[in-house]
Amino acid sequence: MKNIHMVDLHAQYLRIKNEIDHAIQDVVNSTAFINGPQVREFSKNLETYLEVKYVIPCANGTDALQIALMVLGLEPGDEVICPDFTFIASVEVIALLGLKPVLVDVDPVNFTIDTECIGRAITSRTKAIIPVHLFGLCANMSEILKIANEHKIAVIEDTAQAIGSTYNDNKITGKAGTLSDIGCTSFFPSKNLGCFGDGGAIFTNNEFLADKMRGITNHGSKIKYYNDEVGVNSRLDTLQAAVLNVKLKYLDVYCKARQMAAKYYAEKLKDIDTVITPSIPEYSDHVFHQYTIRVTDRRDALREYLTKKNIPTMIYYPVGIHNQKAYKAEGNFPVSDMLTKQVLSLPMHTELTTEQQEYICTHIREFFKSN
Repeated sequence: MKNIHMVDLHAQYLRIKNEIDHAIQDVVNSTAFINGPQVREFSKNLETYLEVKYVIPCANGTDALQIALMVLGLEPGDEVICPDFTFIASVEVIALLGLKPVLVDVDPVNFTIDTECIGRAITSRTKAIIPVHLFGLCANMSEILKIANEHKIAVIEDTAQAIGSTYNDNKITGKAGTLSDIGCTSFFPSKNLGCFGDGGAIFTNNEFLADKMRGITNHGSKIKYYNDEVGVNSRLDTLQAAVLNVKLKYLDVYCKARQMAAKYYAEKLKDIDTVITPSIPEYSDHVFHQYTIRVTDRRDALREYLTKKNIPTMIYYPVGIHNQKAYKAEGNFPVSDMLTKQVLSLPMHTELTTEQQEYICTHIREFFKSN
């Protein structure tokens, strides 16, 4: 059996090596390393895949979130609601722009933002909500959009972990990131659609917002040397676009492979009382950027045991944002606090084999039998 990795990017590369190498060589031959034709090609291809009008590539997923907030014209002190249990970038950009992050708790079943908590957090200063489609599952967008429409609040979807996921509850239908005012994603190498470095993109169906965001990504300039507004330097380089053009063709295949691996885990772990496997709601499919279980007893001991068996695991996330030194917030976050003590992510990637999964699940079961 091959060594088990949390993510096996090398094996994934080998499957499409000829296409990737050819795409990269084309860029090298052209020397159009910035704003080459592959960037525009990728933007159009992703628009087609997502069925969204405008895709604006940028340098990374954090920039995508920041640019999305910048285009809304918010004022210092305006409040932006965000889940407490997530990666720090979602909150980081709020603070960087002088806005006020308002953290709310998450749902204990699917780990995404609790819509009831959103309603209680809204004030006269609330201007936006950033729901995070965590671990590959969409947040409850129908309820979020209902709240946002009632209060005239913008919605920015953080789709860094869920590109390729589809939402459908008979009220709204569409790909994650295309359901609201603006969607953002990351192409960090380990993502379901990952490049060979940093990269990101912003999605919208609003022509006005798209035009302004294109300017913001280019120093606030639409015509060279003429700067209409304060912007940033955030470009997806041509080499990364070339890689993404190849991998986008396989995104649905990658998602399917992850879903099959998740189904195997769920079947093998279902009868362990102290292990809670991911739940999939009716309104969204799950593309399993991470396969994250809850271990209600002896999580850390299990992790140590698996490490000794050469089975890697990760804890996403060990600290709720309200407990981070830079973002300490008052309030009660019982679900977030619980999850930080119970979540454990198992190996999940497109090249995971049945033999590897059997080995992983066998040792999880053996740990609980012997302890």
